[in-house]
Amino acid sequence: MDKDTTMNGSSFSNGILGWENVEWPVFIVSGGVLLLFVVASLINPEFVSSLVSKYFGLSCTYFGAYWQWLLLLNFFVAMGLAVSKYGSLKLGNIDKPELSTFRWIAIIMCTLLAGGGVFWSAAEPMYYYLSTPPVFDGVESATKAAVIPAMEQSFLHWGFLAWSILGTLGAVVLMCVHYHKGYPLQARGLLYPVFGEKIMKNTLGQLVEGCSILAVAAGTIGPIGFLGLQVSYALNQIFGIPDVYMTQLAIIIALVIFYTISAVTGLHKGIQILSRFNIYLTVALVAMILLIGPGGFIIDTFTQAMGNYVKDFTSLSLFRGDTGWLSWWTVFFWGWFIGYGPLMAVLVARISRGRTIRQIMVAVGIIAPLATHFWFTILGGTGIFFEMQTPGVISGPLNDAGLPAALLAVVGQLPMASLLIPVFLVLIFVFLATTGDSMSLSIAICVTGEDDPPRSMRVFWAVTMGAVAAILIYMGEGGIGALQSFIVITAVPVGFILLPTLWGGPGMARELWDQQNPK
Repeated sequence: MDKDTTMNGSSFSNGILGWENVEWPVFIVSGGVLLLFVVASLINPEFVSSLVSKYFGLSCTYFGAYWQWLLLLNFFVAMGLAVSKYGSLKLGNIDKPELSTFRWIAIIMCTLLAGGGVFWSAAEPMYYYLSTPPVFDGVESATKAAVIPAMEQSFLHWGFLAWSILGTLGAVVLMCVHYHKGYPLQARGLLYPVFGEKIMKNTLGQLVEGCSILAVAAGTIGPIGFLGLQVSYALNQIFGIPDVYMTQLAIIIALVIFYTISAVTGLHKGIQILSRFNIYLTVALVAMILLIGPGGFIIDTFTQAMGNYVKDFTSLSLFRGDTGWLSWWTVFFWGWFIGYGPLMAVLVARISRGRTIRQIMVAVGIIAPLATHFWFTILGGTGIFFEMQTPGVISGPLNDAGLPAALLAVVGQLPMASLLIPVFLVLIFVFLATTGDSMSLSIAICVTGEDDPPRSMRVFWAVTMGAVAAILIYMGEGGIGALQSFIVITAVPVGFILLPTLWGGPGMARELWDQQNPK
């Protein structure tokens, strides 16, 4: 990196921490705004909550439709690029991929699905079953007719559009900018199609980097907090351990220690090991639920919901009939995924060297969503099955205790529940550890511009995200709630950072094709 573009830290940080390549403006923007949010929340939580709610509403009102179009177009352009002649282009200037296909897909899957899918997979379909989404107007809630619409809506939020914005076109642009043009692997590279090399060196680029880091940090802190609440609730229900802040804090500390160690060991050790473990355990649990649970109902529901989802794909994606409902559901999720977009693209670019464009598009835009759909049907569909048999058995705990109670209620209805519940808690813990270590690595890459950033930088961000989650939980539901709304606000600038990938991805692929296939 051009030394003129960086502000060196003290001799201590340079010599001891290895932070000589840290871009301090990026570090200050991302860390400073996050710190300001936490301090302000501690001093005057009511003011922060009201301010965040106000700008959350404005973000949904003025940018919700734009985000819906952005995600839909991103998916169609990405799939078009995959089936074009450019899909065979191999990125990264190496012939053989660094990671095996299984390990590669495992890291991709575990990083985002843990970011929220493990928390929402049991609860979200149940919410839609109990109260049919407005796009399915006329379908009576809590009836057999509401089952497929509930799964369709869940598929929309965790399916092709969500995954595609995270690492298809954005990853292609960043791989071309980094591996083929020689610039650092940083989120600002997403704007290279508009500004060229200037964006890699100027103040605007540093501001873009800071906004991207802030958005993904906020998006990761939320699930860390949810984990503390969910596991604490489960421990109280199973073992009678008090569901109090100290229990939640102990869980978060254990998680932070766990994923910090993983982040320090790096991409080829800790992150890979956790991802593989997650996949093996998930497959085992899926197989067990199919065998001892309502396997036929799950398969039938998945099959029919997928057919309807594909048929209704465009109308579901662009529904604008109830903007109030959209703000709390679809637009919230789109803001969350957009916020993850730049740093997930960095991660996908970092682990996809030696892969073709088509492989990246299919893995991220098709395979990962289909696996996610089935996972949601396994847990959400099982919950709906038991709710239909005995009304209130799932909805009761969900209404009384909220999101943390959903998974416990669903698994508790299965045979061998006393064995399955602890295993599911382990799965959630390790899933989220994968998100924590992967995002700590991605943030450190963006702050330093190094593919293998200093371990101390990874540790800093790993610990910081856990500490902020602990503080927000201490504040009560208002703290986590404010952060959820804050996530959507941080997505506003990121939505424009991702826009140039719509033409930049195909354009840079065409440029690379012409270089490799001269006439």
